[in-house]
Amino acid sequence: MMKILPGNRILWTFLLLLCCLLCAAGDETVTLQEVEGTTITLHTGITGIQSGAQILWFYGPKKAEEKILNSQVFKGETVTEIHEKFKKRLQLDRISGALTIRNISRNHSGVYLIHVINGGLSSRTFSVSVYAPVSTPVIRNQRENQTVSPTEVCFPLCSVENGEDVTLSWYRGTERLNITNNTDLSVNLSLTLQIHNQDINTNTYTCVSANPVSNKTTSLSITQLCDHHPAESKRSRILLPVLIPAGVLVLLSVLVFLCVWRKKEKDEVSDKSEDLTYSDVKLSPERVKAEENWSVTCVEENGSVVYSEMVKDADGNKSDS
Repeated sequence: MMKILPGNRILWTFLLLLCCLLCAAGDETVTLQEVEGTTITLHTGITGIQSGAQILWFYGPKKAEEKILNSQVFKGETVTEIHEKFKKRLQLDRISGALTIRNISRNHSGVYLIHVINGGLSSRTFSVSVYAPVSTPVIRNQRENQTVSPTEVCFPLCSVENGEDVTLSWYRGTERLNITNNTDLSVNLSLTLQIHNQDINTNTYTCVSANPVSNKTTSLSITQLCDHHPAESKRSRILLPVLIPAGVLVLLSVLVFLCVWRKKEKDEVSDKSEDLTYSDVKLSPERVKAEENWSVTCVEENGSVVYSEMVKDADGNKSDS
């Protein structure tokens, strides 16, 4: 039996790790696709790992070269070291070696590799792709073919924010009519659909944006975007030149009627103010006797009328006042 000296322990560990990396190159890779912000677990398929085994996890965007977790038993105690990049995100199950990653982000996409060392080697490789949720597509009307009457063909345009592995599709019912994508993530995706008038009332249309982990659907509102009553629209265009002058004529007639009615109302008020109201005046006997002592005489001088009041005294003589 070969005895390993303490001074050579580091060298043997290095050689063992190198062998593990070379052996893992031919392992079957498990592919996972996840939504950003979720929690995922990388299941190793290994059971019954002994308590004294050493568990190593490696990670890299293209190749698992960087050690992110090292769990081993040291002096009877389990010591687990985690890379700063994954602090507070990783949780290890020492029974199966499964690794749980909390709140995973797109920066965590890449290749993960586990090595379990316990007198032998067990390993497994994972390829993890993390995607952001896809955006909801927006539909608007775009009349691209100017030679065709807008009442005969409708051109809805669907667009969505681009992202990694995002596609945009038009569906008629469950049938996909067309699809587009673009590797240039700075350019939004857009897709136009041509709908003939005879197809509008017999089919439903939806625009779908999707990536490997999510999808969003927007239904086409035909009544808002497409003129699907061409006969009515044509009749409206014919009647419009007739209806506008008729409406103006009716408005003028109403205004003239209001002016005449207001003038008539003013005239009636003026006539009422010119009418005089007369009433009989009853005088008491004392007032009648007193008025018998004076009289009024009208004298015309130089074309003018002069009023002179004559008052009787107690003897019946008259005097001017």
